[in-house]
Amino acid sequence: MNLEENPNAMQYTLKMAARTDIGKMRATNEDAVWSDANGATAILADGMGGHKAGDVAAQMLVKRLAESLPVPGARNRSRIALADALLARVDQVNGEIYQLASQEARYAGMCATLVMGVFCQDFLLTIHVGDSRCYRLRQSELTSLTRDHSLLQMQIDAGLISPENARFSNIKNLITRAVGIESMVEPECNGYDVEEEDIYLFSSDGLHDMLPEPEIALILDAHADDPDAACIHLIDQANARGGHDNISVIVAKVCPLEA
Repeated sequence: MNLEENPNAMQYTLKMAARTDIGKMRATNEDAVWSDANGATAILADGMGGHKAGDVAAQMLVKRLAESLPVPGARNRSRIALADALLARVDQVNGEIYQLASQEARYAGMCATLVMGVFCQDFLLTIHVGDSRCYRLRQSELTSLTRDHSLLQMQIDAGLISPENARFSNIKNLITRAVGIESMVEPECNGYDVEEEDIYLFSSDGLHDMLPEPEIALILDAHADDPDAACIHLIDQANARGGHDNISVIVAKVCPLEA
């Protein structure tokens, strides 16, 4: 990860939108989302634990990160300082969720996946745990910037199953990392250069398990100037395909400064 500062960093604005939907099959929505274009931050969590309060874990994770992360002025902070602060805060919130789950029987086993992005100068810093993802659409080409922490991803890496067939696997929801499931968490942190007209998508598995990536790319392209419309269309299509899980999306568009 290149965390070198760029003294000639591009200036830009962000358009952002976030939506979450219960889907067609679930009794409750255990996802949580938060975004702030001025603070240049997106946070998405997918709770697990079912009756054991996965929704509590997701809401707690997003709320605690949003209220205390260095969101205001993030673009002007040192990249290394920002990465260190984010990782430390995720670790702290992990401990809080784990402690609550350990102390109260009704919360036992609750945890959540996490994907978050902070725009710092002309740079996107991502942190993720589990199988919630961040994608980038650049010049109509969709790239997954995150790699799932899951048993299925391990099978793909080992060459036991192709990425094309992985969408139909019966173990695609078995993750190897989550926030709050253990006293310590191992987030993955990466950084990427940002360009004008980039579109970034943060999604729970309720979206990318339902829609193939080429279709996601087409929808983002079709609503390139309207992140909220993109969110609505993505959720509608995931529900049209069955809506087997809660569906959450955050879309961010990098826009040039107006003269």
